Amino acid sequence: MKQTARIISTYAGDTSGVASALFELGGMTVMHDASGCNSTYNTHDEPRWYDTDSLVFISALTETEAILGDDGKLIGDCARAAEELHPRFVAVAGTPIPMMTGVDFDAVAVEIEARTGIPSFGFATDGMHSYVRGAGMAFDALARRMVREPVGKKSGFSLDVNLIGLTPLDFSVYGAPDSMKNALGKRGIGVRSSWAMGSRLDELEDAANASVSLAVSGSGLAAARTLYDRFGIPYVAATPCGERWNDRIADAVRQAAKTGVSKILPSLPTVRETRRLVLGEGLTAASLASALTFETGSAWSALSAVEPDDDLFAAGILSAIDEDDIAPYLADCEIVIADPLYKPIVPENVRFVPLPHEGFSGRLFRHDIPNLTEDLTPFRKDFAL
Repeated sequence: MKQTARIISTYAGDTSGVASALFELGGMTVMHDASGCNSTYNTHDEPRWYDTDSLVFISALTETEAILGDDGKLIGDCARAAEELHPRFVAVAGTPIPMMTGVDFDAVAVEIEARTGIPSFGFATDGMHSYVRGAGMAFDALARRMVREPVGKKSGFSLDVNLIGLTPLDFSVYGAPDSMKNALGKRGIGVRSSWAMGSRLDELEDAANASVSLAVSGSGLAAARTLYDRFGIPYVAATPCGERWNDRIADAVRQAAKTGVSKILPSLPTVRETRRLVLGEGLTAASLASALTFETGSAWSALSAVEPDDDLFAAGILSAIDEDDIAPYLADCEIVIADPLYKPIVPENVRFVPLPHEGFSGRLFRHDIPNLTEDLTPFRKDFAL
C-alpha cells in the first residue's frame, strides 16, 4: 500500500518546515490547527524551543469554525497578536483540517497585512508533505518579498555567499552553521547571510549583495533560484562535508561567481553500480555520498526519501518516498548509511551505518548526531569507512 509506513517512521511535516525555517527571524508563525501541531513541532522537530525565544503559536481552530469557514476569527486573532507583539512579519501555515475545508491562506495573509501593516505570508501546507517542502516555501517567500535591492555593501571578503537551507531538521544544533562559515572562510569565501540559523532578518534582507548563493539542502533551492531570477545571483547546490568535498564546493562557488552559471555539484552513479548508499534528504545525502567517494576512493550513491527538487534528478540522485519503494534499493546494497530508524527494513546481509537525522527520528538520537561539515575522519574511523 502506497504512502503507508508499516515499520519505519515518517519525516517531519511541511508545517514544521515552515516554522523551523522562520524560527530565528523575529516573525510570528501561526499554525492553523485545532491542537497538536505546535506540541508535535516543539517536542520532536524544534531543538531550539527551550533556548531561543520565538513567536510560534497555534490558532486553536474549533469544529464550528472549520465547518462554517469562519476565517475571520483567525484573521482577527493574528492581527491582534501582531499589534501587541510587533513581529517583523506574520506567517500562517496550514494543517490537514484547513486543507480539507479549503482555506485560502494567501487571502488570509492579505487581510492580516491590510489590518496591521506588517508583511504577512500564507503557506498552504497540509501536513501531507515533508519538512523540505515547507521550509522551501518559507525561504522562497522571504527571497521574493524581504530581500532588498543590492547596495554594494562590503562583507570583508572579495567573494561571499548566502547559505540557504539551514534548519535543525537537517543539521541539528551542534554547530553546523558556524562550521560552514569556518570551512568557507578558510578558503577565502565569506558568508553574507545564513538562511536561517545564525542570522537576523536584516542579514537576509541584504542577501542581494552576495556573489553566489550556496544551497546547502533541498529546502534552499527554490530561494536560490528566486535570488537568481531577481538579482542574477548564481547558485551552487551542495552541502559542505569534509575537506576534499569542501575544496570542490569552493572551486564551484568561484566558478559560478566568474561565469554567472549555476550548478548542482553532486554527480552520482546509480545504486546498482556502487552498492553503497546514503539515504536521507536528497542534497545532503548526495553531498555525503560525493564526499565519501572522494575520500575513500569507492563510489557511493544517494537516495532521497523526501520529495526532491526536480533539478536534483540531473545529479543522479534517486528518489523513493514510500517504504515499499525504498526497500528494493536497500536489498541491492552492500552498505547503507541512514537514520537508525531505517535499520529494521535493511536486510541482515547488508552492513548498516547509523547516521541520525533530526527530521526523521526527532530527538531520539539527537546526542548521537555528528557534525560532518569540516572533517569526515572521525565518522569514517568510527565505522571503518
